[in-house]
Amino acid sequence: MTQSPWERWTWVVAGVWLVFLAYPVVETFQADLSWVARGLTLGVLAAFAAVYLLGFAVWRRHALRVWLALLALGLATVPGIGIEAVGLTPYLGAFSALMVPAPWWRWTTALSAVLPLVSLVGGDFPAFFFLMVWPIIGFCAAIRVFGDLDAQAERARAELALTAERERVARDVHDVLGHSLTALSIKAELASRLVDLDPDRARAELDSIQETARQALAEIRATVGGLRVAGLDAELRTVPEVLADAGIETRVSGEVADTDPRHRTLLAWVLRESVTNVVRHSRASHVAVELSSTGLVVTDDGTGMDAATGEGNGLRGMRERVTAAGGTLLLSGGGASGTRVEVRLP
Repeated sequence: MTQSPWERWTWVVAGVWLVFLAYPVVETFQADLSWVARGLTLGVLAAFAAVYLLGFAVWRRHALRVWLALLALGLATVPGIGIEAVGLTPYLGAFSALMVPAPWWRWTTALSAVLPLVSLVGGDFPAFFFLMVWPIIGFCAAIRVFGDLDAQAERARAELALTAERERVARDVHDVLGHSLTALSIKAELASRLVDLDPDRARAELDSIQETARQALAEIRATVGGLRVAGLDAELRTVPEVLADAGIETRVSGEVADTDPRHRTLLAWVLRESVTNVVRHSRASHVAVELSSTGLVVTDDGTGMDAATGEGNGLRGMRERVTAAGGTLLLSGGGASGTRVEVRLP
């Protein structure tokens, strides 16, 4: 997995702050120590700086252990520089807030922030230090909190995108299967009636069933792969054939060129689902399809909609697609007045 520039170079940013280790180093030289004690203290400070940098650079997966090592090294300087060792706490707090994994980082950061209070116990530590340590630790903790919130938001966006993709595939599969199975059912019924009356035409219908089944299988595969794009011109060629097999006459007004190119895929989906509903439910004898620059209208002279049953998956999916494109889906008709499906697009 590719690392971000922050992950690759954060140790450089952390290294810049090591300049403030000059204060405990100077205090080591000013303290009344033997050369051995002074050398050991300077060695501990050098080890502290090295572990601090390595924790940001190569030991990121062991951040909690690194923090514990930093704490131990910081305490090891107490015999040499005394209360001045509290000057190492900003490093502890910053490393804890930025690197220690959850849930431990909250506890280690809080402990890092509390440690400077030790200097109040009979110490002579400058008060302005408290104006520096806590803001630094607080700033790093805020970075961690906002980073965690951003990560949570990213995960939520990914989950929403996955849910939307699943819904898209479900809608597409429903539309493809609904249309194709309806066409297959109509053709099969027609072929069964023609077996004795017109064997040649029945054979042609059976060949058409095979072709429709192959096309449906290809569309399902493409839909699952997210590659299927419905074509309005192809739907306009297919619709009269499907309706004719069901004994329904079709009248088409307008041409594909009259529609907005941005919305032709959507209009193809709407046309397919509308025709599928006509064949399945309407018992209509005539269907009119009107194409225009503002959308599409499909009207039939069938039994109309049953308000009691509400919208099924097909109509709901159609409405969701149209709304997502900034358009409006209007459904009207009832009783014997047929059904009118109108799509208005910007």
